[in-house]
Amino acid sequence: MYPALLIYAAACPASIDCSKGVSGITADPRCMTTFSARRAQTVHMQEQYSPRDIESTAQTEWTRNEVFKVTETPDQNTFYCLSMFPYPSGKLHMGHVRNYTIGDVISRYHRMQGRNVLQPMGWDAFGMPAENAAMNNNVAPAKWTYDNIDYMRTQLKSLGLAMDWSREFATCTPQYYRWEQWLFTRLFEKGVIYRKNGTVNWDPIDQTVLANEQVIDGRGWRSGALIEKREIPMYYFRITDYAEELLTSLDGLTGWPEQVKTMQRNWIGKSVGMEVHFPYDQASIGENGKLKVFTTRPDTLMGVTYMAVAAEHPLATIAAKGNPQLQSFIDECKRGGVAEADIATQEKKGMPTSLFVEHPLTGEKLPVWVANYVLMTYGEGAVMAVPAHDERDFHFANQYGLPIKPVVRTSAGDETPEPWQDAYGEKGELINSEEFDGLDFASALEAIGEVLSQKDLGAPRTQYRLRDWGISRQRYWGCPIPIIHCDTCGDVPVPENQLPVILPEDVVPDGNGSPLARMPEFYECSCPTCGAPAKRETDTMDTFVESSWYFARYASPHFEQGMVDPAAANYWLPVDQYIGGIEHAILHLLYARFFHKLMRDEGLLDSDEPFKNLLTQGMVIAETYYRLAENGSKVWFNPADVQVERDAKGKIVAARLASDGQPVEIGGVEKMSKSKNNGVDPQSMIDQYGADTCRLFMMFASPPDMSLEWSDTGVEGAHRFLRRVWRLAHQHVTAGPTHKLDKTRLDDDQKAVRRAIHLAIRQASQDIGQNHKFNTAIAAIMTLMNVLEKAPQASNQDRALLQEGLEAVVLLLAPITPHISHGLWHALGHEDLAVQAQWPVLDESALVQDTLQLVIQVNGKLRGHIEVEAAATRETIEAIARANENVLRFTEGLTIRKVIVVPGKLVNIVAN
Repeated sequence: MYPALLIYAAACPASIDCSKGVSGITADPRCMTTFSARRAQTVHMQEQYSPRDIESTAQTEWTRNEVFKVTETPDQNTFYCLSMFPYPSGKLHMGHVRNYTIGDVISRYHRMQGRNVLQPMGWDAFGMPAENAAMNNNVAPAKWTYDNIDYMRTQLKSLGLAMDWSREFATCTPQYYRWEQWLFTRLFEKGVIYRKNGTVNWDPIDQTVLANEQVIDGRGWRSGALIEKREIPMYYFRITDYAEELLTSLDGLTGWPEQVKTMQRNWIGKSVGMEVHFPYDQASIGENGKLKVFTTRPDTLMGVTYMAVAAEHPLATIAAKGNPQLQSFIDECKRGGVAEADIATQEKKGMPTSLFVEHPLTGEKLPVWVANYVLMTYGEGAVMAVPAHDERDFHFANQYGLPIKPVVRTSAGDETPEPWQDAYGEKGELINSEEFDGLDFASALEAIGEVLSQKDLGAPRTQYRLRDWGISRQRYWGCPIPIIHCDTCGDVPVPENQLPVILPEDVVPDGNGSPLARMPEFYECSCPTCGAPAKRETDTMDTFVESSWYFARYASPHFEQGMVDPAAANYWLPVDQYIGGIEHAILHLLYARFFHKLMRDEGLLDSDEPFKNLLTQGMVIAETYYRLAENGSKVWFNPADVQVERDAKGKIVAARLASDGQPVEIGGVEKMSKSKNNGVDPQSMIDQYGADTCRLFMMFASPPDMSLEWSDTGVEGAHRFLRRVWRLAHQHVTAGPTHKLDKTRLDDDQKAVRRAIHLAIRQASQDIGQNHKFNTAIAAIMTLMNVLEKAPQASNQDRALLQEGLEAVVLLLAPITPHISHGLWHALGHEDLAVQAQWPVLDESALVQDTLQLVIQVNGKLRGHIEVEAAATRETIEAIARANENVLRFTEGLTIRKVIVVPGKLVNIVAN
């Protein structure tokens, strides 16, 4: 029996129980009572809104009927809605709730439009956090991960998400990463993946590579050891081979935010310029060779006064021989991070060498310096320094007393820059450049390029900031790299019939490098080519690899004949709507686009891009409160434990800790985080108010792409609104049956009510279906509720109109608050499930008005209103306005100069 709804069939023959089933009105074949007649019986609906009962019953019904399980149905329009899958950290946070609710609202809306909607869920389950938690709790990462998945799955289901759970997978299972390894071996054989030495952050205590963000003040975040730059063998994806396509195809992603596309363009960083060769000075270097640089400003070539190379550059190694001081400086540089952001902000340091190279045009000897701001991983690991026209080179030259030679006439003048001005970076007419004097940028580019080409010392070149993607990680909890190292055969891919290379799941890491490297039972094997004893690769893949193709696996998660079932992949992909935080704008989204193109080129799918439309949801933020400890650190208090005082405008002006009544400092609004202790437990909110209230608040408090400030009063307001909807429906249902609405016999007041109903349908359809402005859609529904609550309920027409209005409210809310909509849809007399109902159809005729009320202004000031026929001409409206008593009063003694009529809105009388 549906707990919130009891229906008693008073005239049922043979005492047949027509209340069986969740709707309470399921017909028995022997029952001659028609549906409309049963509707005429007395209906008793639970008076109070009870989220716990309603949500439990609705979810049980959805599960039993498998309403969200989808298959590839031919000839039905599809819609693939995907929110970025979560890392199984242990429990949901409000960011999860917001992300998945946004996706769920979009999914449910498109279901109601009759589309075949796929909304799957899985788990991004590999990674360092699991290893760290495993070490802290002395458990295997696998157990910690699977336990978290079980708990978080229950939490997600409590939100009532319309997900096809039959497609669920975790990326840490062999069934998933088997195909990742399969693709790796194919790409390795084709050279798309290769192995070479790479410069990394190396923690000498933990014996592992650290990501840039794990290096804090030059030390490992966990061990505290001084980090070294180290060259180690790494596997790389040739993502640079796809740089141009990744860049140009951004233009076709019209459904992506411009901000995200700009970030990707900048990350790819296409530069058109010239490669310039500076011949070695044999007297100082002792060997033939050329120092290669890439520059986007070859017009400044005559202004080069020194050369700077990275600490890892071969010339730096040569110069350091017999020079302990320089070697010490090089070692210091290597201990720094490898992140470009860190290098850009760090103090610029350098040391001269005894080496020189020759200017390619003049033959002048240029000193070679080792500088900490030069990256070996960008360009050629060397820069030609033009201090007069590059701010970084300018400060370095001033710091070390190096020459500064202007060679371009800029708006700042021709003199040596002092101090630096942005104008010195301008392009202009060349000066101090011998035969190139007087040339503009384009002419200089052509002329200098021609001379360099004749000397075989340069040529035009296009370069990208994007580097090949190094995916090797010296960590345990990740996908094993399927390569076998043989002394005879070299690096041999694991044959397909030996995949997957299974990661042992019973290992408890100790933080001292990868345990796989200390497990002979894992790495000892035979070469698949020659059969000799060999060693299995013990590095694992970057976890970005798993998240770069999971969206495609959802199309056929149980397919065992390949990475994806091409038919299913082409049926569902590309994803119609992707949702996730903007913090993933570059790496994840760029890697996913790259992987999609790899799979396309392997013949696994047909499309070029993985995600048609992208919505980047804002953060969930909340107030923070703290006290200063004796050592100067801040002790943070959860907002739930703090009592606040507000001024007349609602601003918090004082706060006290509830437990002791003593003041706490107001830290301002910040992103919810454990470090600031300002998070709100979603489960406690669901337990207290129900999932629908949480969903409604999340969607109403802010547009989805903006930050959402948590508000307890806002949550309570959302709950009150749902109680209002329930209360009005209860009053209506318990008043008895309704008749069919006769649209031809509506009086003016009834027409106004029906117009409000269809205005809400129109607004919500635009805001949910097209603009994703759920907050304004909810506002339109609230406006409709205000009208319905005041509408008369005396006549059959009134009650039929209220029935139409309540059905509209229920269905418009169905994507946002699906549980209460499920219950109310049954209460309003429907046997089908609300989740299977169609989106309300807009009746344009209901929006037609016989009369319009227009604002009357005199010289722009409100002076009253007039009512005119909707079809009234401009002349008629002007005449009625001129005759209005308020207009006559406020224009007395004045001359009317102009009458401005804004159709359907206002009339402004201009007089003086």
